[in-house]
Amino acid sequence: MKLPRINLPPIPIVPTPRTLVLLALLAPVAVVIAATAPGAWIIAPAAGAALLLLMLIDGWLAGSMVRFDYFVPADVEVGQPAKLRVDATIERASDSRLPEVSIGFEPRLGDRGVTNFKLQSAGEANRFSGIGEAVPVRRGTGELHDLWLRWPGPLGLAVRQVHQTLDARIRVWPDLSPVRSPTLQAFLRDSQFGLVARRIRGEGTQFEALSEYEAGMDRRRIDWKASARHTALYARENEAERDNQVVFAFDCGQSMCEPVDGLPRIDRAVSAALTAAYVALKGGDRVSLFGFADHPQVMTPFVTDTRAFYRLQSAAAELDYVPREPNFTLALATLASRLKRRSLIVLFSDFTDPTSAELMVESVERLVRHHLVIFVTMVDTELEELAATEPDSMGDIAVAVSADALARQRALVLGRLRRLGVNVIEAPYDRIGYQLIDMYLETKRAEAIG
Repeated sequence: MKLPRINLPPIPIVPTPRTLVLLALLAPVAVVIAATAPGAWIIAPAAGAALLLLMLIDGWLAGSMVRFDYFVPADVEVGQPAKLRVDATIERASDSRLPEVSIGFEPRLGDRGVTNFKLQSAGEANRFSGIGEAVPVRRGTGELHDLWLRWPGPLGLAVRQVHQTLDARIRVWPDLSPVRSPTLQAFLRDSQFGLVARRIRGEGTQFEALSEYEAGMDRRRIDWKASARHTALYARENEAERDNQVVFAFDCGQSMCEPVDGLPRIDRAVSAALTAAYVALKGGDRVSLFGFADHPQVMTPFVTDTRAFYRLQSAAAELDYVPREPNFTLALATLASRLKRRSLIVLFSDFTDPTSAELMVESVERLVRHHLVIFVTMVDTELEELAATEPDSMGDIAVAVSADALARQRALVLGRLRRLGVNVIEAPYDRIGYQLIDMYLETKRAEAIG
């Protein structure tokens, strides 16, 4: 997105650190002259004035700004770099020293809230262009608020500087790079969930057609009523189930707001869920998203086609970051009341203490009575590192023991979920998406959803 042309304010000349260091060095010189030759005291002030004059000349030689424009993308995905481009035209005699740009923005668009980069020659005289990057760390709308552009003179004693208040925004969406990955696209093209949904006979429980019974067919498929009517053996041909309901439920509470490799857990979970949702839509199933924290946030209607996938992406972008403990009892009871038939529920969550884990297990136990549940959590690498690090002091031993106790409690909770009949996925954040796809396809082949 190109922003309107900027009306340039008066451009001041600013001394560089080199000039300030030289002025500071003149102070001891002045002291030495005053002590050894008091009559020559005028030399130090004259040298300072000459340096300041030289700085002003260097600033004048830096040239004047004719115009500059900046370009920002309207949309970007969380964790993916947003390209910020600046073009400038500066009238000066030499291009030996390159202009520098600094752009300030909300912390949502980057950890430090600023990006710095140099402009390069654009191939034409006095034309410069450069690209900086902002890597968003949270979803939502982030604002860019300030831009500084400066260019030095040929001696490096002064710079001319422009400051502009910006009015630009970037919408940050969930990361869909796994959906666009060549691996997943090749899988979808070559599998039964390709661009054209094929009817797979001989599997599943949904009736497709009758065919004459042949030797080698499963005798349990014989339709005795149809065979009696035709006085010949006929067998039922079934097809793989479609139109299953799949719900991706997200815990947006405190534990899911903790970062994993620079991004909150909830954003990692959203990327994995949208990847699996795309595969489910290709397979002919219906997909919905449900988000909750201390109260339910979002529940979308069921989407039935990949052409409406953008609705899931838009709904996932609205999932908020809530620094409070989630209310599993209210959230999962609300979800269960809205589902009118057996569904596959994929729950993305995490837990840090036994109390919240106990409430979660009780709520999942009620949910699993009527639905199939997959519980997805990310491996806590920090906890594993603390437990495995060789201690050097008593404090390190205490930390390692506490980390090991938490890891054991975590394993006990996951074990309880498995005994309830919940399928549990515990993996690094970059693998949960593909493991979830594998488990979804395995569940679908087993006809365990409907």
